[in-house]
Amino acid sequence: MFERIKEDIQSVFHRDPAARTTFEVLTNYPGLHAIWVHRLTHKLWRANWKWLARTLSTLARWLTGVEIHPGAKLGRRFFIDHGMGVVIGETAEIGDDVTLYHGVTLGGTSWSAGKRHPTLLDNVVIGAGAKVLGPITIGKGAKVGSNSVVVKDVPEEATVVGIPGRIVAHKAEKAEGNNHRDKIAKKYGFDAYAVSPDNPDPVANAIGQLLDHLHMLDTKVEDMCKAINQIGGNVCDKALPAIELEEFEKPEVAKSEAQTQKDLD
Repeated sequence: MFERIKEDIQSVFHRDPAARTTFEVLTNYPGLHAIWVHRLTHKLWRANWKWLARTLSTLARWLTGVEIHPGAKLGRRFFIDHGMGVVIGETAEIGDDVTLYHGVTLGGTSWSAGKRHPTLLDNVVIGAGAKVLGPITIGKGAKVGSNSVVVKDVPEEATVVGIPGRIVAHKAEKAEGNNHRDKIAKKYGFDAYAVSPDNPDPVANAIGQLLDHLHMLDTKVEDMCKAINQIGGNVCDKALPAIELEEFEKPEVAKSEAQTQKDLD
């Protein structure tokens, strides 16, 4: 149990730069509180204590603003940011490292018994206000943009926006792009709300273009150095120092993560 709580707290520090201390996370993140209550209610549901499970779930909804049916299955390091207005249906299944923002609904489109709610595979991000409806599957690493309505399966690593949801980027396109830029974007939250190229943040877009330009310059200089060396020259004998994303972390964030590890050990 404590290992899972430790993972949950670490997931907050990794995905929310506003988190400062372990105590703050423990006391002020209703999304975590809802998940912790759900683990109890889910065990009660499976043990056929269904009324008690639903009652505790209702109390948790009053306290946190998050409604998770006791029958839903949640993976590890699941993170609900802000939390208010999130609804997760009975047959919903959520993989590991999934992130939901406020106002997200994982709902059904049928009154028939059986599987009627979505399945979210690992590393999925659902933007604020999005509605994912029906017994569909959202593939690994996929993103659903804010306020989108998704009623069809989404392939892995795809980005979906709009009403109804349409794919604006998919795995093949991302493979052709700049992986280093994608890592930086993920690190600093440019894709936190699953913003797509069709709906860009102008600041994030400008930074992305600068990163693309720098990457292209690095590639051209490297190719030029190789060509000069092949004809007998001796240039670029020293490699440029590698730039690690961790070097750009805010000191207070790194300190908070280290303190969290120390507090929980």
